[in-house]
Amino acid sequence: MKSLDIDFLNRQAIPIEMGGLLQKIGEYKGRQDLFQHQTSQVLAALKQTAIIESTESSNRIEGVTVPSKRFKELMAHPSKPKDRSEAEILGYREALSKIHAKPESFPIDEKTILGLHRQIYSRTDVPAGQWKKRDNTIEERLSDGRWITRFVPVSASKTPAYMKELCIRFNRLMDKRQTSPLILIPAFVFDFLCIHPFSDGNGRGALWEKRGND
Repeated sequence: MKSLDIDFLNRQAIPIEMGGLLQKIGEYKGRQDLFQHQTSQVLAALKQTAIIESTESSNRIEGVTVPSKRFKELMAHPSKPKDRSEAEILGYREALSKIHAKPESFPIDEKTILGLHRQIYSRTDVPAGQWKKRDNTIEERLSDGRWITRFVPVSASKTPAYMKELCIRFNRLMDKRQTSPLILIPAFVFDFLCIHPFSDGNGRGALWEKRGND
């Protein structure tokens, strides 16, 4: 878990192009505050589009899908889910909507992460909102049918301590304001996925980063 170690970050070289992009993003962030007063309806519509697009893509990456027509129906008129996939999609959408509605109310800590994970599965009977109870491995199936282990995440017994330390490091660096959040956020997500703290839903469990991009 080195991504949020300040010495490690200081040793990383940032391409000139990336430096320019970070500057431009900062400029657009400043303009956004102005647009919120002048074109609030347009921004609200864009936010809803972003929520829908993120819901579809984030769930699809983890193999949770529904037919396109049904997905549009669920986004327009959330109703009782017909199966687990629909339940998880609705749960993710609700969690993401809460983050976008009031991002400042979601501190980056273990309680927040567990709460968002619980929200994703709130419409299912899947045990959620708790760290993994058993060790897991990340495997890949090759074209010839063989399975290989890509990496071994942190053990279940050490996961609570690692997640606590990850949140502490992130908040410490954010408070210092010496490193761009656009660098700290992906570093946090990378370490989060390396820890792989949940038995299921780790990719979507990292949705808290939408808060940092608001």
